[in-house]
Amino acid sequence: MKTHFSNRFIRALLALFVSITFAGTALADDETAATKIARAESAAPASISTDATIVDVDGTVLRQGSNGWTCLPGVPLIPGDKHPMCNDSVWSAWLAAVAAGEEFSTDTIGYSYMLQGDAMVHNHDPSATEPDDSGHWVQEGPHLMLLLPTTVSLAGMNADPYQPGPYVMWGETPLRHIMVPVGPREQ
Repeated sequence: MKTHFSNRFIRALLALFVSITFAGTALADDETAATKIARAESAAPASISTDATIVDVDGTVLRQGSNGWTCLPGVPLIPGDKHPMCNDSVWSAWLAAVAAGEEFSTDTIGYSYMLQGDAMVHNHDPSATEPDDSGHWVQEGPHLMLLLPTTVSLAGMNADPYQPGPYVMWGETPLRHIMVPVGPREQ
């Protein structure tokens, strides 16, 4: 089953990523490649990140790897973000599809590590840009993210980030994935 992103949905999603700003998160122009590589490596266990390809948020390869994983010093869809992530090939394809506004589907599980936490986002609506008191905004601490095959139903899975254990993020959208917290949540 293919998933198609509507133009309205993609515009709203891109507006979210462009409008999210955090004090002190703009990438410094003088930030060294070594600093970016170290931050990118901190996203996953060393058994993954040590041999991963490191790619800057602008797509520049900072270090070629050998294990099929790609680590970034920030989320490339959020300008100025410094929450590093390490992705397998499925998550890398997901990011590329979202950035290009293209459809995405998978028949295999995808994995992404964000052991340094994540930006604050709305758990149900990826296009939401203004935090409110709805109880749906979450800034997750260290976590693993899972993409499941497009044909797998996530109906009945926990979608409340404030309940213990894994939860579904953006479950009613083509961007659905499972969040698996592995440490304390950002405060």
